[in-house]
Amino acid sequence: MTKINETSSFSEMVFGRKSVRVYDETVKISHEEMLEMIQESTTAPSSVNMQPWRFVVVESDEQKAKLKPLIRFNTRQNDTSAAMVLIFGDMQCYELGEEIYNQAVEEGKMPAEVRDQQLAAIIPYYKNFTRQQMNDVVKIDASLAAMQLMLVARAHGYETNPIGGFEADLLAEAMGLDKERYVPVMIVSIGKAAEEGYTSVRLAADKVTEFK
Repeated sequence: MTKINETSSFSEMVFGRKSVRVYDETVKISHEEMLEMIQESTTAPSSVNMQPWRFVVVESDEQKAKLKPLIRFNTRQNDTSAAMVLIFGDMQCYELGEEIYNQAVEEGKMPAEVRDQQLAAIIPYYKNFTRQQMNDVVKIDASLAAMQLMLVARAHGYETNPIGGFEADLLAEAMGLDKERYVPVMIVSIGKAAEEGYTSVRLAADKVTEFK
């Protein structure tokens, strides 16, 4: 397992995060470490633990060239990053529901009778969602994993940039995926920073909050 930076404070990891758009092109990330970061990112919560996030790591020159015309004005990230992590939501994520819940039973985290009760309720419920309802669920859940990936990456010594500017209707097919099943949620560029990133402002909490 790759050693993460355990000495950095929570504040530094979270509040020190900036969107970095230019990376050191000489730095690559091993598949082992990338899988570690994704595994750590998938501890994010998801509705009824259906884990609808799916990741495509674009790292080769050939695949980056295929991606480049689909990412509009985000080409610097594509050209210099160690990888572009494409995050999709699986509209048929419930197909892995039994595997997920069986694992929970095997690991002693759920009684078998609870698994059976929950699956009997959850799977038909998910299958009856409209496409829009399922789209909303998988995008919310996958976005939680995306945010966690950005923080996990910092703990591993990398920086990231979340990207929403891409050709959403073309992305899945370009990566060899079924576009009806896999909906693009976000692209996260990742690598060793070659710039500090931009400092940005946020509205005051009392401007965006109401107490009732």
